[in-house]
Amino acid sequence: MSRKVAREILYQLVFEYLFLKEVNTETLELMLIDGALSDDDKDYIRNAYSGIAEKCGGIVEEISAFTVDFKIERIFKTDLTAIIIAVYEIENCADIPEAVSVNEAVNLVKKFSTDKSYSYVNGVLSGYLKSKTKAE
Repeated sequence: MSRKVAREILYQLVFEYLFLKEVNTETLELMLIDGALSDDDKDYIRNAYSGIAEKCGGIVEEISAFTVDFKIERIFKTDLTAIIIAVYEIENCADIPEAVSVNEAVNLVKKFSTDKSYSYVNGVLSGYLKSKTKAE
């Protein structure tokens, strides 16, 4: 199975996490039952989900610097979820190119959010990447 499907499962888990504020191991295990998921996909989902849960506060704080004219609380949870996943991957998954993380976040919001959300998400992540490049 592709990383795209694994990322969609992670997206659903992180979306739930934003409401519960805790890892839901029951949902995680239910999502991993899919026989089409490879062991690598399952590892990616588990590692990213636990990593995002552990670092979520810091990631959200970092994102808030790039949400021009929007308080973080006003961002649609569907959009915020995709941004969180992309930032987590950029910071913690050296095997995933930054452009892929951004592109996949845009694709997630195209599928799960509003028609205009993808340009907002792309803008936030572009600002994030530009600041990251300047810092290096």
